[in-house]
Amino acid sequence: MSDIDQLRHTAFRVVPRTGVIYVTTEASRRGYSPGNSDWCNLGQGQPETDALPGAPARISQIEIDPNDQEYAPVAGLWELREAVAHLYNQLYRKGMPSQYTAENVSISGGGRVSLTRAAAALGNVNLGHFLPDYTAYEELLDVFRLFTPIPIMLEPEQGYDFTVQQLRREINGRGLGAILASNPSNPTGKLIAGEELRGWVTAARELDCTLLMDEFYSHYIWRDDARFSGTMESAARYVEDVDRDPVVIFDGLTKNWRYPGWRITWTVGPKSVIDSVASAGSFLDGGGSKPVQRAVVPLMDVAYRMAETAAIHQVFSRKRELMLRRLRAIGVRFDRFPDGSFYAWGCVADLPPSINTGMAFFRAALEHKVICVPGEFFDVNPGKRRAGRASRFRDYVRFSFGPEEEVLERALDRLEAMVKNAD
Repeated sequence: MSDIDQLRHTAFRVVPRTGVIYVTTEASRRGYSPGNSDWCNLGQGQPETDALPGAPARISQIEIDPNDQEYAPVAGLWELREAVAHLYNQLYRKGMPSQYTAENVSISGGGRVSLTRAAAALGNVNLGHFLPDYTAYEELLDVFRLFTPIPIMLEPEQGYDFTVQQLRREINGRGLGAILASNPSNPTGKLIAGEELRGWVTAARELDCTLLMDEFYSHYIWRDDARFSGTMESAARYVEDVDRDPVVIFDGLTKNWRYPGWRITWTVGPKSVIDSVASAGSFLDGGGSKPVQRAVVPLMDVAYRMAETAAIHQVFSRKRELMLRRLRAIGVRFDRFPDGSFYAWGCVADLPPSINTGMAFFRAALEHKVICVPGEFFDVNPGKRRAGRASRFRDYVRFSFGPEEEVLERALDRLEAMVKNAD
């Protein structure tokens, strides 16, 4: 290697593969590829994308307007921004004096892009984040050094509950200027809804702490409470003034619309925040796909959204029950059953010694052509400041019931045989 090549080599830090990227890479080394029917992928956070009974017809082609050959605005097409704002007003803000407008919405090219834009726009604040939470938060919270990430522990013994009183204590005690959270939670499936979510929004307003709410699973709700089961929930329902309350919401086509490959997401919040987010997008990513954004506008129809959500609940609730029943039967233990998302967060500590950690279970499952995600990846640790300590979630695994039911059945059969024959 020449001196110049060495300089090129050393100029870049090693960016670790985390979560789904890591497990998919490991599976690929053993022959996995997308579409390979020999494999069962319970690791990737992707819902089945084919037609569901009772759901609107899936889109199979997109018409490209001649003007779509040009760049899209960094903040997104105005008509899509208007459509997103209208959808939120119809779903969550009917009769309320303060309504979202197009200026309260920014469009991005994927969930990580929307979150990265927001992170780049944050000021010099303490940013609270929960453990466990979404694996991709780790690098996101490490790249931008202006804010300081502060971990907040959630206790398995309490079912990962976190009360409004605890939230207020953390904000005041740690001087938090912002909090990042997935709701429903990825990976635990814990849902904050109703008066509890209203309390979170009220605390943010009164204590001037920005809530960054990742709501990508907000249409996958399984709570026994009839007010929420099979419906949708959002912090937008509890915002009083859309331009004053410090609540910023992220969502998109990836999960709730079941179009992950379209890479269209949005940020909803106060106009001043949206201006900052769009400015960050001008140097981070330059904006999303113009023809795809135009094709998304009809998908913001309220009737379409209600029909799709009803179909999701019918199909995915059945898959949820299947997965929980089968995993419990082989000895996987659950601190709480998921009341949101399409994940089951299980503890494998009671399984035979050869597979009683998340990483050991994951590696053994690969030999049976089943992919899952070890729990330690959700122990979000920006900058590896807790290096050398065993993860609190080393005995956990995240299983996705996103794939088709036939794939789940096959995967669970294989895991049952794996546990039965383990030492």
